[in-house]
Amino acid sequence: MNIVTKIIPFIALIFLVNSCQQEDIFEIPNSLGNEENAFLSTLMSTIDAGQKSLVSIDYVKDLTVSGEATEITSDIVIKGYVVSSDATGNFYKEFYIQDNPSSPSAAIRMLVDITDSYNMYNVGREVYVDLKGLYVGEYRTGDGVITVGELDSAQNRITNVRDEVMKAKILRAATTTEITPLNVTFSQINDSHVGIMVQIEDVNVTAYDVGSPYVDPYDSYDTRRTLEACDGFSKKTFLMETSAYADFNQDILPEGSGTIKAIVTKTYDGDNLVLMLNSTQDINLNGPPCELLQLSDFDTVLDEQFNDAVDGSNFDYPGWVNFSEVGSEYWTEQVYGGNGYAEFSGYRTGDDVNIGWLVTPAFDLSSATNAYVSFNLAQHHLDDEDNNTLEVFVSIDFDGTNVKTANWNKLNVNIPGEDTSWYAFQESGLIDVSSYSGNNLYVAFKYVGSGTNTFLDGGYYVDNVLFLKQ
Repeated sequence: MNIVTKIIPFIALIFLVNSCQQEDIFEIPNSLGNEENAFLSTLMSTIDAGQKSLVSIDYVKDLTVSGEATEITSDIVIKGYVVSSDATGNFYKEFYIQDNPSSPSAAIRMLVDITDSYNMYNVGREVYVDLKGLYVGEYRTGDGVITVGELDSAQNRITNVRDEVMKAKILRAATTTEITPLNVTFSQINDSHVGIMVQIEDVNVTAYDVGSPYVDPYDSYDTRRTLEACDGFSKKTFLMETSAYADFNQDILPEGSGTIKAIVTKTYDGDNLVLMLNSTQDINLNGPPCELLQLSDFDTVLDEQFNDAVDGSNFDYPGWVNFSEVGSEYWTEQVYGGNGYAEFSGYRTGDDVNIGWLVTPAFDLSSATNAYVSFNLAQHHLDDEDNNTLEVFVSIDFDGTNVKTANWNKLNVNIPGEDTSWYAFQESGLIDVSSYSGNNLYVAFKYVGSGTNTFLDGGYYVDNVLFLKQ
């Protein structure tokens, strides 16, 4: 009797301990443990004291040397918000953090040596990463997905952060914030969006894939299905990738049109950008097919194909502004194979820095309800897309002469990068500028490069500039 009396409390104790462990493992914590609180408190104190510096995710990504794992030896810290989840098995031993919960500009992958990381690093969780002693680079060399982890010295690449290191280095705050996806179109998605949660509207699964499972039963690792979305006057396609280990791998791809919320990442070899779902709750395709715009409903304000270009001359088209902010070089007119276009290249300019602007004539939106711009872009001999750049801006207060005194807003445009083929024009897609209605709108193409640094002397082309309004 005494034995039974002693055993029952012991069993109850085991049950209680086990229950606590299950809660800790499988439920999202509302508060942090004392040890984790202490680590975070110490980290924040060192930041406040100036012993460590809080830097941007972009800053850390810029430390990456292609093909190498770079050790972080400085006392720097990044802050981010978790946007991916392994709750359904579509992500594995990794999660992405972006720099802002509602208007992100950069994201980075954290490679970790635990599964079910969503229990600690749930979507929206504010996270601080103490980077000293960790490494930044690519897990699969050349895939272009910048990652924080430890060092696999045998392969000279990033590997997963061990559990005991995570506890001291990848620290959760008590705050969980709602993540607002970044609204983009398929044609706008580029390498800068890798790791960011995005949302695309007017999406449907292609007819070929409708009714198929997310993962082909013959695929051992993952399957890519094709999505398409209305994008102005045509449809654009994009790939969605699903892991064979996702618990929804046998679910049927829906028919209909609607929205999709997903993380931008890359295929295993890094050749293609893809979307990955956290769960099927993030895909809502219950609506009717989207409708394409009809060109006949719009007025064409500008349709510049540069057919009158004079090969090799400084750009000089009526109404356009060709402005050199730094250096002696200007945008030029070029012709190849009968096709005219505008070009800026730093090659052999002799200038340490070249900054050149090409500004369109005014786009009169005084009575417009809907307005769009589009253009084609290409690059050649680009070696450093982060510092040898082309950016596209718009302004409503440009006076037609002084570029530097105007206020310029950057457009979200897919700029050709190092991975794109030289001289191959890519379409921007229709860019909605309706929010500028009631004004004269100017579009500017800004080049930055160098004529003395051979890594920064690549060139960019601009062609087929189109302004439409309704």
